[in-house]
Amino acid sequence: MNGITYAGLLFMISSGFTLIFGVMRVINMSHGAFYILGAYIAYTLQKQTGNWLIAIIIGGITVGITAYFVRLLVSRVKGALPQTVLTLGIAMMIGDLCLYIWGGLPITVGEPVFTETPVALLGSTYPTFRFFVLALAIVTGSVMWYVLQRTQLGRILRAGTDNRSMTSALGINIDRIFYLVFILTGFITGLSGAVGGTYIAFGPGSDFTILTYALVVVIMGGMGSVAGSALGALIVGVVDSFGRAYVHEVAIFLLMGTLIIVLAFRPRGLLGREE
Repeated sequence: MNGITYAGLLFMISSGFTLIFGVMRVINMSHGAFYILGAYIAYTLQKQTGNWLIAIIIGGITVGITAYFVRLLVSRVKGALPQTVLTLGIAMMIGDLCLYIWGGLPITVGEPVFTETPVALLGSTYPTFRFFVLALAIVTGSVMWYVLQRTQLGRILRAGTDNRSMTSALGINIDRIFYLVFILTGFITGLSGAVGGTYIAFGPGSDFTILTYALVVVIMGGMGSVAGSALGALIVGVVDSFGRAYVHEVAIFLLMGTLIIVLAFRPRGLLGREE
């Protein structure tokens, strides 16, 4: 259950990452910084207001606004490598700013009242909040799938991904759509940080740890595939949980070994497609 519920959080984090890459071909290295920024803001608001729901929503909105300005900077830089380096620099700036404001000790967001009572499960008890995270991930994935596959916005996004110039020639402002995607993924990532920070301690360095896990998930699942992110998150969550429980000393070795095995047989990832 730890692996499955952790996979839900990883999916929420990585779905935004893979959506940005799939739609705009931008490798956003500030993704992990978005996560901890949302967590820190939710932590501050939860302490001041005592309202967990308001804290996580405002945390997500704040990161969404931050993502808009990041997109504004990225749009002024041409080339995949310069854009990647730019987002990496932004990630380092956000990390240092968080360290300056909130200090260097690991912290967690206060748990909401409605999940304080654990759930009875197979003669034992299990934290209700982890089930909440899993349910939230399922809702997020379902909404994302519906938007991409069943709405006009999703059709525009898929068309813009395959042929941006042709989509623009049809009179569609694809740049405005890309800004919207960046803001929405920023919101989802900030919300994920607030939710994940409620049961996993975060602090300096957590941003690059989360970024690493998100990269493993999207590469294993297939760059640009939301369904692949879900499958990759499930594998990473379960492997990581078993590794930390039984072979803690080589948990990262086990995780990266799994990635290498997958790529050996599926170089584009489990559900990656040909360009």
